[in-house]
Amino acid sequence: QVQLVESGGGLVQAGGSLRLSCAASGRTIGVYPMACMAWFRQAPGKERDFVAYISTTDGSTRYTDSVKGRFTISRDNTKNTAYLQMNSLKPEDTALYYCAVRSLSVSDSPDNYYYWGRGTQVTVSS
Repeated sequence: QVQLVESGGGLVQAGGSLRLSCAASGRTIGVYPMACMAWFRQAPGKERDFVAYISTTDGSTRYTDSVKGRFTISRDNTKNTAYLQMNSLKPEDTALYYCAVRSLSVSDSPDNYYYWGRGTQVTVSS
């Protein structure tokens, strides 16, 4: 099993910043090939949407169009931790943000991720 714990969410005014963290742990952490760590978000009444991912092998990244230039995903492989720096936040960024990991390759589809955290709430006021 791999456990993921997100942190760093909160309430912020539009234009502000937050930094989310996702720490991975568990008995299999040393053997589970976490090829990709990703962030998804889900607003009330909506589907879970892709935000960003990062390859843990070559550091390549991908972002959904609405956050390009504002969000930055990074990772620290030594700590099995991924981060999401969110700047210039907008009210439409309000959602529950989830971290997820998968093996073998990168993906922007939530259906391809097996391990998920419980989420951290981000609320952006106008």
